[in-house]
Amino acid sequence: MKPVIHWFRQDLRLSDNPALVHAVKSGQPVICLYVLDDETPGDWAMGGASRWWLYHSLAALDARLRQTGGGLILRRGEAAKSIQDVIRETGANAIAWNRCYEPFAVARDKALKAELSAQGIAVESCNGALLAEPWEIKTGGGTPFKVYTPFWKALRAQIEPAASLRAPAKMAFHPGVKSDTLKSWKLLPDKPDWSKGFDGTPGEKGAHDALYDFFDHIGGYGTARDIPGTEGTSRLSPHLHFGEISPRQVWHAVRAREASPDGEKFLAEIGWREFNHQLLFHHPHLPTHAYDERFAKMKWRQNDKDFTAWTRGRTGVPIVDAGMRQLWQTGWMHNRVRMIVASFLIKHLLIDWRHGQRWFWDTLVDADLANNAANWQWVAGSGADASPFFRIFNPVLQGGKFDPAGTYVRRFCPELTAVPDKFIHRPWEAPEPPANYPAPIVDLAAGRDRALAAFRALPSR
Repeated sequence: MKPVIHWFRQDLRLSDNPALVHAVKSGQPVICLYVLDDETPGDWAMGGASRWWLYHSLAALDARLRQTGGGLILRRGEAAKSIQDVIRETGANAIAWNRCYEPFAVARDKALKAELSAQGIAVESCNGALLAEPWEIKTGGGTPFKVYTPFWKALRAQIEPAASLRAPAKMAFHPGVKSDTLKSWKLLPDKPDWSKGFDGTPGEKGAHDALYDFFDHIGGYGTARDIPGTEGTSRLSPHLHFGEISPRQVWHAVRAREASPDGEKFLAEIGWREFNHQLLFHHPHLPTHAYDERFAKMKWRQNDKDFTAWTRGRTGVPIVDAGMRQLWQTGWMHNRVRMIVASFLIKHLLIDWRHGQRWFWDTLVDADLANNAANWQWVAGSGADASPFFRIFNPVLQGGKFDPAGTYVRRFCPELTAVPDKFIHRPWEAPEPPANYPAPIVDLAAGRDRALAAFRALPSR
């Protein structure tokens, strides 16, 4: 019997995997294929931190498949060519995949589907990544939403997620398919190994463990999610990006366990992810061009010294430096602090948001093109339903409000350990400023004024 290929992409799980279920239900032997394609994404090939996560996620997926008598087939190269190679080698006459929504993936998949169909290969594509397809939720006028709140209300009114699919109980695997070794891909850092402090447990089991660990402290989520010194967030973002858990699974788990304002607030964050993905789908230049075209005229500063200080957590502003060091050391940053460090780069330093987006792309284990682009533009004031540019976070006040005792700052900036709480977010004013901590690279008031002047120079709407 000719085999069917299930092409794993951002769906590295067995449960609630519609394309995998479709392949198994065909009754044909299955080839479970993952292709590491660095060519099709171009500038958006996976960054270093994401590759670390991918390595461990693929290892976990392969282990699960081996428990069912099969294994994961690995190929490296342009995805379309790699798939054609597997078809030619095995005689496969069908393929199934779950859709991705990055612009390069949409173009690749459309062309590949037409090419394979013309060859007589049956192609099935499914939605395994979102609660609703990006084209399904529209305004009364039939256009995509530009504002989050009505989008979320419309999604809630129109979509009731179907029940999650069980992992296939049995799979017949096609034998003898050549595979790369995961180790040969060299996804992990070596010399130096900058991933030693990375945390989180990649893989499907790690995703579900993270969700149920989160349920232990979901009470108070609406407030705790803003406190970086506590474990107030779900830490599900990398699991959702790599598809180790589906938003549908998260939705049903939350609704079954936490019928409360905190549960609804968390589901609204899943809704924000949906909003970002439909924005990218309808505006494929979102990662490179301002959604609000006025911002194409923004006079950004090109200052490599300031940008380097920001990336290294050496700006002299504690909450900013703590966030950037957390990112470098762990591959992740607290959501509230992401907004603070982004605002500081864009507004106090007046450096183009695209530079920050690129740094996050390489250093975040949860780097996601839709979320990354939409959230950086949200802070910059140039995105859809964005925070106005003139809303400039004061990092001293933000630190005092959300990390009043300096718990978070002291964890990642140990040279500030002895600074009194009163001065922990403005150590330059302390009676004895720490000698081994830099002075601020920008006067916050002057930086704010400079940003507002640049904003006022933009064309009016």
